[in-house]
Amino acid sequence: MTWEVAADAGEVHDLLCASDRYQGERFHSPVPQRNPATTESRVRDGLVHLLRVGGAAAAMFTLTRTPAFAEPPGVFPAAANPAYLSRLAVRPDLVAAASLAGPLCLRRAMALARERGADMLRAEANPDIESTVECMTLLGFRRCTTSSGGADGPRRVHLYRSLI
Repeated sequence: MTWEVAADAGEVHDLLCASDRYQGERFHSPVPQRNPATTESRVRDGLVHLLRVGGAAAAMFTLTRTPAFAEPPGVFPAAANPAYLSRLAVRPDLVAAASLAGPLCLRRAMALARERGADMLRAEANPDIESTVECMTLLGFRRCTTSSGGADGPRRVHLYRSLI
């Protein structure tokens, strides 16, 4: 297993979409419509971290200093220097095999955020994908809120992990 900053936006986007489709089918949840231009921008900016297993893309996440989601006012506890986790994705065959790729991504994101001076890691997730939310809570993330998403949006849960 090796970690790298992703360089191939197509590879990243394919992994993200495959993961979304798999999780949507698995948990009977809406599949997000991902924008390839957003993926391209995040890869170009060096924000996407990729785990390779045997040379193949296995899992990924995006780590930013600004939220990649609409952050509801007051939903997170105060932080002086938060980082944001988004676009966590694991190759479907690895999820089916109960691989540790997802928890490895979360641990890597926490370590990188801490190294870069963040005092909190914040995230938004689909609460229907129970295994992801459960894994995050097992690794010390705490739930803030869950929103219904209303008629035009998916349900979301906000989570955070103190890094100090």
